[in-house]
Amino acid sequence: MAPVIDPHAKVLILGSMPGAKSLEAQHYYGNPRNHFWEIIFALLEKEDPVTYEDRLSLLKKHHVALWDVIHSCYREGSLDSAIKEEYPNDLKTLLREHPQIKAIAFNGGKAYRSYKKHFGLDEESGLVYLPLPSTSPMRGKHVKTLPEKLEAWSVLEEYL
Repeated sequence: MAPVIDPHAKVLILGSMPGAKSLEAQHYYGNPRNHFWEIIFALLEKEDPVTYEDRLSLLKKHHVALWDVIHSCYREGSLDSAIKEEYPNDLKTLLREHPQIKAIAFNGGKAYRSYKKHFGLDEESGLVYLPLPSTSPMRGKHVKTLPEKLEAWSVLEEYL
């Protein structure tokens, strides 16, 4: 899926790879059980505009960009733990073309680990790297409640 970005984006939120429902709908965070949109609208103190296009417009208005670390991979199902043979998106070019981005937020551990693996964490870039808990509804050993996720994601408020 293509990045969602405007010329004034300050924050880039990176997932690992869209799940099956998101890919089918061609919508970021298209699984209605995923907490992503609920968390974002709570942080922005906005009502959910409901349509996908309006959601993306609101993100752009608040200078938030979305993309994924992984461009393609082999995976059965939607679990990050099933990802194999990953090939990254061209994040270096995106960041070079958008030098106003000050923070990269990683939606889950897989996004963070994949970014580090393919690009490293450039301490001299001036970027702030924010590993955050996954907004996925999938159960796992590190799964947090919605209030815990919202508290962790509140670090983004400084950059919005």
